[in-house]
Amino acid sequence: MILMRTLCDNRRVGVMLMLMLGVVLLFLMSLLHGSVNIPTDEVVAIVLGEPSKASWRFIVMETRLPQALTALLAGGALAASGLLLQTAFGNPLAAPDIFGVTSGASLAVALLTLAPVAALPMAVGYLSGVAAAFVGALAVTALIFALSRWVHSPVVLMVVGIMVGYLASSGITLLNFFATEEGVKNFAVWGMGNFGNVSMDMMPVFAPLTLLATLSTFLLVKPLNALLLGERYAENLGVDVKALRRALLVLTGLLTAVVTAFCGPIAFIALAVPHMARMLLRTSDHRQLLGMTILTGQVVALLCNVLTTLPGDAGVLPLNAVTPLIGAPVIIYVLLDKKP
Repeated sequence: MILMRTLCDNRRVGVMLMLMLGVVLLFLMSLLHGSVNIPTDEVVAIVLGEPSKASWRFIVMETRLPQALTALLAGGALAASGLLLQTAFGNPLAAPDIFGVTSGASLAVALLTLAPVAALPMAVGYLSGVAAAFVGALAVTALIFALSRWVHSPVVLMVVGIMVGYLASSGITLLNFFATEEGVKNFAVWGMGNFGNVSMDMMPVFAPLTLLATLSTFLLVKPLNALLLGERYAENLGVDVKALRRALLVLTGLLTAVVTAFCGPIAFIALAVPHMARMLLRTSDHRQLLGMTILTGQVVALLCNVLTTLPGDAGVLPLNAVTPLIGAPVIIYVLLDKKP
């Protein structure tokens, strides 16, 4: 027994070290890799603050560095939100986009960019889009939170979230139908997702919000572990399951709202990464699983960020064209692996 426990501990440490190394290497690749070929020694010099070519300094410090930091923070936040929802509702397909939170953010941005109100001067500017997405995501979270007081079944609550998402998608479709060609194009570009939307000037707002919300998830480790053994067992241990689910909705809503507001809707990371972490760690203990999930989300997000940049002048792929290539096979494997 002691030998088995030691082997498991060694395996977990090995996996965590491997993921940390992956984060470091992919972060460096994000700084070195791009459509403009900048020598490695020049990138190092720029990061260290040494004199270099002005155009190269701008590319590294104002484009590649904030994009890599955004991928690092957003990947961990989305992965953590997915794990919390899957545990709280006992459903492997639970994710913020399933609950309609992402759709709420998309509808708010659609109202801003596609509806006639978008022509108002107060609605002009990128920050207005960030604010709209944030308000839309939190509005759906508040709605689901309010409904959770009357809906006691987690399955029914999830179905309600899916229906809210469908209603939001219907509104977006109608707005697209009546919108101008330019408005449709702008909304479509935002909907593709992009870690490059966060500039270095926005980082003092984006980074603290994301970090604070992500670190707050560790406060829920003990009640989530109790919930794994069943609702009755958790209640016998003093866990208020209803209050826990409401807290999870608020926290995941905040995580999703911040990331979606700044980066656009990002598919599959919240849904697929928790399953990847479980397969790597082979445990459901949130004391190890939550940190591993955040690390895995950072690795996946940084990898997607690198893959979106094509070599040479070939351009940049939409983020949501890459995330399904990694996430979809994982979900298919999880579903096929379930025993009937």
